[in-house]
Amino acid sequence: MHVALVQSPARTEASDDAEQRGRRALEEAAGTGADLVVFPELSFTPFYPRLPASERAASVLDLAEPVPGPTTEAMAEKAAELGLVVVFNLMERDGDQTFDTSPVIDADGTLLGRTRMMHITAYEHFHEQGYYAPGDTGAPVYDTAVGRLGVAICYDRHYPEYLRALALQEAEIVAVPQAGTVGEWPDGMYEAELRVAALQHGFFTALANRAGQEGDMRFVGRSFVTDPLGRVVAQAEAEEPTVLCTSVDLARCSEAPARQLFLQHRRPNQYKRGAVAPDHAE
Repeated sequence: MHVALVQSPARTEASDDAEQRGRRALEEAAGTGADLVVFPELSFTPFYPRLPASERAASVLDLAEPVPGPTTEAMAEKAAELGLVVVFNLMERDGDQTFDTSPVIDADGTLLGRTRMMHITAYEHFHEQGYYAPGDTGAPVYDTAVGRLGVAICYDRHYPEYLRALALQEAEIVAVPQAGTVGEWPDGMYEAELRVAALQHGFFTALANRAGQEGDMRFVGRSFVTDPLGRVVAQAEAEEPTVLCTSVDLARCSEAPARQLFLQHRRPNQYKRGAVAPDHAE
């Protein structure tokens, strides 16, 4: 199976050609032989949370669209035409709330579902609590044409319990739409974090990042894929838009130490806060 990571360029302004950009990116990915295509966070729009919501003239609701909606439908049509499983990301409008959402589209164009980012941060350049409600979709794993796929949207990758929930549902690959900047974390931390997660859980990870300058943010790029042993098997260059394609064998998940050992030997009844082993109880 071939995975393509679309390392999209930063967007300085919103435009009306998001659907066209998505279609072109899928065509380029299909040209590399891809079966699964993963896009970064806010795949076709500016990174809106760069500014506090209070500084925007437009309402946050006006920046969002429903799922299904125009972009989802355009991507689904193209996915079916090209036979691709697609994970992308947008700001979703649902009633009077907005979510950071990744629709998951199967190779026949079926919208299998949507994952909403569960954990919402707030710090310099990432004013996300003014834009998104906390996700309410849980941690779904989808049966796709390429295998069992989970999604961890950007900030959610920091939470081991979220990634563990995907592993316990036998996810074989976890797509990570990200908007990560230069110097945001110590050098190499993006890779280190998911390398450990992959080793501990026995799945592949596929992180697609934005690239380049957007206002006062500089997105680092360096999209990558890790295997179930925690090794980086492919990585894009820093800060340059590109499509990275690599081959992965999901059958290797069943042979990983996490599937052979770690997950089998868990003792969740002992992990509760304040739990005391019987031989140490007073």
